[in-house]
Amino acid sequence: MHVKPIEIRFTVREGEDGQTTLQEYLLNHRLLSRTYLIQLKQAKAIFLNGRYQYSNTMVHTGDEIHFFIEEEESENILPQVHPLNILYEDVDILVVEKEAGICVHPTMLHPDQTLANYVVAYWQAQGEAHRFRAVNRLDKDTSGLLVIAKHRWAHQQLSEQQKRKQMLRIYRAWLMGGGLPPTGTIDAPIARVVDSIMLRHISEEGQVAITHFEVLKEYEEATQVECRLETGRTHQIRVHFSHLGHPLWGDDLYGGSRVLIGRQALHAVTLGFYHPRTREWIQFEAALPQDLRKLDQQLSE
Repeated sequence: MHVKPIEIRFTVREGEDGQTTLQEYLLNHRLLSRTYLIQLKQAKAIFLNGRYQYSNTMVHTGDEIHFFIEEEESENILPQVHPLNILYEDVDILVVEKEAGICVHPTMLHPDQTLANYVVAYWQAQGEAHRFRAVNRLDKDTSGLLVIAKHRWAHQQLSEQQKRKQMLRIYRAWLMGGGLPPTGTIDAPIARVVDSIMLRHISEEGQVAITHFEVLKEYEEATQVECRLETGRTHQIRVHFSHLGHPLWGDDLYGGSRVLIGRQALHAVTLGFYHPRTREWIQFEAALPQDLRKLDQQLSE
């Protein structure tokens, strides 16, 4: 399948010029990585008002800047047809709602039947070919919203937003027990347990991990909370609340009970970010899946 180059085009807006070079504009106003900029410069692939220009050329309001991205097909991912819940798609990104029980990427334990397999098959059916680049990650048994970049420039732009803590990620979780304050912040570093591929724990040697939460509903033996991630460590919400003595319902890996639900009661309900091309804020909401609605009902009885 022939893969067409993707054109990226910008117009310099008022207030973005001043004493600004083409290089400074791409680095500071368009968050282009230095590595990517060097590659474009070496390929002489940056154009100003339709003509190739050196990176030290000054830019002015109304100038048109564009370059092309040579894309590659996804490698070693078997296309497999499966229904997808697509909330949004354009030339740059794909936003989907992942169901619980599906891995995002193929692994040794789950080499196929993953979201990557399904998305690659979907793109092929549309006559498109892209590498699968998930920006945010969800555990296999966590449901909810996920954005996938359709080319490396979009992925770099959204990843930069994550680093700058500009991406909004809100989760809904059902915890065992009660007595939590109405709002709070869990600031506890997380590290991988030695000799374990999967398990994480709180450790002074771990990476910074910060979770903000708000209690939404209190049951007799449980608490429903809304969590906003400031960082995105593996199993962050699960480890943080288990550390507080409130593991998630269904999360037997970290001490939760599976009496009422067979997976961790965690759903990525809100995802917001600046569109990589237009820089307009876009935000998506995901309704609760049936198993979490049923859990809510059972805990309320």
